[in-house]
Amino acid sequence: MTTPTASRSALDRYFSISARGSSVGTEIRAGVVTFFAMAYIIILNPLIIGTTADRTGHALGIPQVAAATALAAGVMTIAFGLFARYPFGIATGLGINTLVAVTLVAGEGLTWPEAMGLVIIDGIIIVILAVSGFRVAVFNAIPHSLKAAMGVGIGMFIAMIGLVDSGFVRRIPDAAHTTVPVGLGINGSIASWPTFVFVVGLIITGIMVARNVRGGLFFAIVITTIIGMIVEALTGAGPSFVDGKPVPTGWNLAVPTLPNSLGGMPDLSIVGSVDFFGAFVHVGALSATLLVFTLVLANFFDAMGTMTALGKQAGLTDDDGNLPDMKKALVVEGFGAIVGGGASASSNTVYIDSAAGIADGARTGLANVITGVLFLAAMFLTPLYQIVPIEAAAPVLVVVGAMMMGQIKEIDFSDFTIALPAFLTIVVMPFTYSIANGIGVGFVSYTLLALASGKAKKVHWLLWLISVLFMVYFAIDPVMNALS
Repeated sequence: MTTPTASRSALDRYFSISARGSSVGTEIRAGVVTFFAMAYIIILNPLIIGTTADRTGHALGIPQVAAATALAAGVMTIAFGLFARYPFGIATGLGINTLVAVTLVAGEGLTWPEAMGLVIIDGIIIVILAVSGFRVAVFNAIPHSLKAAMGVGIGMFIAMIGLVDSGFVRRIPDAAHTTVPVGLGINGSIASWPTFVFVVGLIITGIMVARNVRGGLFFAIVITTIIGMIVEALTGAGPSFVDGKPVPTGWNLAVPTLPNSLGGMPDLSIVGSVDFFGAFVHVGALSATLLVFTLVLANFFDAMGTMTALGKQAGLTDDDGNLPDMKKALVVEGFGAIVGGGASASSNTVYIDSAAGIADGARTGLANVITGVLFLAAMFLTPLYQIVPIEAAAPVLVVVGAMMMGQIKEIDFSDFTIALPAFLTIVVMPFTYSIANGIGVGFVSYTLLALASGKAKKVHWLLWLISVLFMVYFAIDPVMNALS
């Protein structure tokens, strides 16, 4: 019979908990923090892909997408924790889900099963590239300064997500007739109670981190949620959309109120609804191939950049910024597209929001197992996790973004052939809401500046190849239009 001590020892050895300076308690707590930082995707993904009707008039449905999103995230996050053994949560990729809904379904007229078939093909290609070692080879060819720029850019990106999701930064309704595209709050003021709760939560989170409170990020989310519930009870701010009409002063996603029920059975009817060859018949083999290429390039670099940033934040990378067992991690992550497409939830990938759990102490795959279990539970306990508003999780994203900014000191700004690509990598990510765009612009500018300054021989041939592919990626719409 195995004793508790022996069980803990086996768990410790498998996940290298002590070796990475962590503890079981820390991993469990940080896994919960990661879940709350990522849980918004269960609400947001259905709004992106669940409401768009395909050419047959069929929409996936919000309850069905919510259940499928939680299922895929739970399965992939646990798998990544068990096999890659890193604390990087996995869920439906933002940006890719919009690409699937807007470009593949609404634009190209694919049915949802046809679109998900292309997502699975994308995943198969990603896995093959990872198994072959190609993804690792590309990663190793990237200069150290550009790797650091990825981390800084992603930090700014997730901070931007937190600021926008909380309503602290908002899009100007009629930006074409103003001097700026975004502004502070409503008409330059913090004029909504949910945004006020975010500001209070940001102060609380900052104090927790400044005072090195153990589990500070988790406690900050809990405290801010309680404040949000009190504010909602007193003000009745309500949701940000009522009967399809926007309410600027409402809560962005979840409204922090006591649930009417504890949960119920999930609707998984869309899981497995896939058509592998329909897209090639509907839009033609060449156009379908270009659509798959777009998915592959976005998936390929989103995950790579995110893993780099998370690994550096957790102190798990070597002196060159490389993550040990990167190949294994990339192979497991590649299956995210296969699982996500098969579940009709869109491609799953590593989530930068995992930085919240890492900042709270997560260092091993055990934290991922906890996060994954909570995702699976969320299929049944939707009313419970919806208590936490995005305004309570957003402060953590902003604070973590500030932490990741520290990597900027590793960039050699004295060499402009590095300075400009690094700068573009950093700013393009938040400004275009895309990690892949930032990496692509950084690669293309780096290779072109090296060519113009007589340093072309110092650039790895893989970076030349990837830069050309990114040029095609950035011009994909004109290419598609020319072919059609």
